[in-house]
Amino acid sequence: MAVPAEELLPGTRRALLHRLAVGQAQGRTPSLVGAVVRGGRLVWADGRSMIDGHSPDADVQYRIGSITKTFVAVQVMRLRDEGALDLADPLARHLPDLAATPTAEAAAAAGLGAGVGAAGGAGALTIAHLLGHTSGLASEPPGPWWERTPGTLRPRLGDVLDEPPLRHPPGRRFHYSNPGFALLGALVSRLRGQPWGDTLHQELLAPLGLSRTTLLPQAPHAGGFAVHPWADVMLPEPLQDTGVMAPAGQLWSTAADLARWAVFLTRGDKDILSADTLAEMRQPTSGPDKADGWTTATGLGLQLRRHDGRLLYGHAGSMPGFLAGVWVSRSDDVAAVVLANATAGPAVAQIAADLIRIVAEHEPRIPEPWRPVSAVDPELLALTGLWHWGPAPHLMYLRADGGLELIPQGQTGRGSRFRAEPDGTWTGLDGYYAGETLRVVRAADGTAGHLDIGTFVFTRTPYDPGVDIPGGIDPDPWQAY
Repeated sequence: MAVPAEELLPGTRRALLHRLAVGQAQGRTPSLVGAVVRGGRLVWADGRSMIDGHSPDADVQYRIGSITKTFVAVQVMRLRDEGALDLADPLARHLPDLAATPTAEAAAAAGLGAGVGAAGGAGALTIAHLLGHTSGLASEPPGPWWERTPGTLRPRLGDVLDEPPLRHPPGRRFHYSNPGFALLGALVSRLRGQPWGDTLHQELLAPLGLSRTTLLPQAPHAGGFAVHPWADVMLPEPLQDTGVMAPAGQLWSTAADLARWAVFLTRGDKDILSADTLAEMRQPTSGPDKADGWTTATGLGLQLRRHDGRLLYGHAGSMPGFLAGVWVSRSDDVAAVVLANATAGPAVAQIAADLIRIVAEHEPRIPEPWRPVSAVDPELLALTGLWHWGPAPHLMYLRADGGLELIPQGQTGRGSRFRAEPDGTWTGLDGYYAGETLRVVRAADGTAGHLDIGTFVFTRTPYDPGVDIPGGIDPDPWQAY
């Protein structure tokens, strides 16, 4: 009998449970919950506990820490798509109270240069800097450790910034900043005209059916514990309301709710945020391009990591007493959620990656059947085939979605996919030509004479003498030596 497409095979389920059980035992955590999403559906969830017969299920709340930041990032990107802000906006444009810090003298004393202070300090940082953790802001707010102390110790937004607030010049390097997301939460609150948590509920949680994702714990929920490193004994961790730092890590959620969130992060929702904007969020914000051999990177509010040859995106989370992770593999159409109630111990990100790997290896994704295009423009078909950049051969393909793909055929060359634009040009979607414009230059008879991709000329034959090649070519170019 055929197994329904959404069901996992018994051997796969057994392997998932084994990995979860090993994670709970080796990680010495009071409890561990795992869940797997495939094809947009929750297909497996289970739990392990130190108490026999009381394993938590997918409806038990755990604190999810910095996974909260993914919700904030989606809120910010909604505002961007609505035209309420630009990612290049300085923060002070929307939060003017931040424009005055730090002083130029304080910035210079910190070795950052007087220009940092003169430019307005935290207020001069852009929204993109904050989303991608390239702002240079301190990792933590001043005062006692914010995760274990009441938010009432920092009643004002300015209390989350140290003096001076910057540890590095803006835009120069990745430096994870929790205060940066407190500022982004305040930005959302200011532009929406209501508390951040109210906006979160109205715009994201309620529409997506995340009824068990809340600012404060709601039963049934796990308690948070620290486990002694050298003895099998535990210590309860305090559960604090972090106040203005809430956008950095306040939320509580369940494996079932985070599975729904993973589906959204994979596919988008036309009423909340488009798939195109989510694709923008999971591109590295600085340094590595996806073609490079990096292992970890940061997008716009999302973390990226490579594991077992897979590119995963999502976010890790931790608060005293809790560890969490939600990770997605788009190539496998599989996501995993792992939640634990221990301050340290279980390798949550590794376990989540292994859950994805197990499903992908036991039940590899069945590709969609190849189908030809239903209709084709003869002018597009004429663009396919062999083109040369100088002497380097490339093949141009017309894909079923109507896009073009340029694929190098030799040991050198640069490939890219291209999207058609209304004006007849094409925009590069990835690789070296991402964002660059492809123009089809017509010959006198109207046929495609050559291609211009960001000033690079592609011709049907190497250095075609009939085409105006930049720099010109020798009248007798191909000679024997």
